[in-house]
Parts: sequence; C-alpha cells; structure tokens
Amino acid sequence: MTRRLSAAGNQRLEGLCDPRALRARIRIAPGCDGIERVEARFSGPAFSPHRHDTYAIGVTLAGVQSFRYRGEQRHCRPGQCHILHPDEVHDGAAGTAEGFAYRIVYIDPSLIRDALGGGPLPFVAQPVLDLTPAQRARLSPAFDLATPVDDLRRADIATALADLLASASSRGTTAAARLALPALLRVRALIAAQPARRHSLNELERAAGLDRWTLARQFRTAFGTSPTRFRTLRQLDDVRRLLQHGAPLAAAALAAGFADQTHMSRQFKRAYGLTPARWAAAAR
Repeated sequence: MTRRLSAAGNQRLEGLCDPRALRARIRIAPGCDGIERVEARFSGPAFSPHRHDTYAIGVTLAGVQSFRYRGEQRHCRPGQCHILHPDEVHDGAAGTAEGFAYRIVYIDPSLIRDALGGGPLPFVAQPVLDLTPAQRARLSPAFDLATPVDDLRRADIATALADLLASASSRGTTAAARLALPALLRVRALIAAQPARRHSLNELERAAGLDRWTLARQFRTAFGTSPTRFRTLRQLDDVRRLLQHGAPLAAAALAAGFADQTHMSRQFKRAYGLTPARWAAAAR
C-alpha cells in the first residue's frame, strides 16, 4: 500500500516506494485551478511520444522510469525527481521488468511565472534531479495526494515548484521580459472560457490589441505554448472530464468541439501518450 506523505515532509519520498503495489492504473487526485496531480503505475511501454502545455514535475516511487527527452534517453530512479518543460516531446516506459510508479504534478506555466514575480519561464536542461532533504520537505504538499488543495496550499505548492525550477534552471530568471501581460491574459481567458469554439485570429487580435505576430510570440513566452495548442489542451481537459463521467468517446469528442472521434483521439494521444480508451480504462 502506498503511504501518505506528511505535509511537514517528515516522511522521505523513497518511503512511498513499494514494488509490490505496481499496477497499470492512473489515479487523479484532488486538484485546483492550474494544478493537476496524478499517481500512475505501469509495466512495459507506458506512453508514446507526446507533449503537454504545462510543466510536469514528478517523483519516481518504484522501479525505473525511462523516457526520451530532448534527444537523449533518461532514467529516473526511486526517489529522484524529473522535470519536463511545456511543449517538449517525451515518451515513457519501464526501465526494468518490474514496471514503475510515480507521482506527478502538472502546473500551469502562468502560476510558475507569477510565483517568480514575472520574467521568462525557467528552463531545466537536465530533467532528472536528486532532491535535497529541504527540497523534499517543501515538495511534500505537492505530492500528498490525499489532501485537497485550498487556496493557501495552492500558493504553497506553486511557490515550492517555482523555486525548484528556478534553482535548477539553465536560463536566468532575473531579466524581466517585456510582455503585454494583461492583453495576453485576456486572450488566454477568452480561449479557456469556450475552448469548443474556434475563435478567429482577428477576434484574438482585437481582444489583445496586438498584431498576430506579437500575440503568437508573446503568448508562447508567457505561457509556454501557442494559442492554438492551448485551446486544444483545454478541449482535451473537457474530454477527460466527460470520459471520467462515463461519456462515450464520440459524444465526448463532439461536446468538446472536435470534428469527430478520430480527430479527438489523435490529439489525445499526442497530448498524453495514451489513447482515450486506454486512459479512461486506467483512470476508473
């Protein structure tokens, strides 16, 4: 049985590792706006190459997690942390016959930027880290999946993850980026409010008060992905919620604004490395 992390971080992350508990399963924990937390257990190949529009920060609980990232094969062992940047392609598989398990936090890049006081998003070139005892203690609330995330805990998790990224970043975080942030946030909110609707580029330009080239460039700088991909991921968020409530694949695809089930399934696998049917089976 997986043991619970204490909020004070007194329990070492390695203490969660129990190879006997490995199963093909995805557990989605209580989250909040901008933060999603998951525990996953797999054996053999787990994920085909995919990418998402969030930072993904996880810790291996058992086994060896192997993944290809930025042209190299990486291996994350029990107790180690792995960090994946938004829009970076990666896959995932068990590094040994025993399979692997991990907990992971997906956090919106805007929360990271806010927690760091603005400026460019941090980039971690070496994605596998050995955490210090102090870092483990600060990260414990993020990986305590049994505890709901209220506003105070949300801020605690965001600052802990932001500080980890900043400390490991290969990119300076002190130089302020000249971003039209209020305009970019208006566009982001417009897309997020109705992801099933395809807003025209002219409409987004009017909302931002920026030309299309500046909008595209600054949106990626601020949020780690393009406006188009941000919309697609929000559509897929809706698909996942519908699937968890038992909706058929075709109905979920149409409700989320995809042309058909095939289009949705293709985008789903690109985003999560799993087919929607396999994801739904593992998440129930």
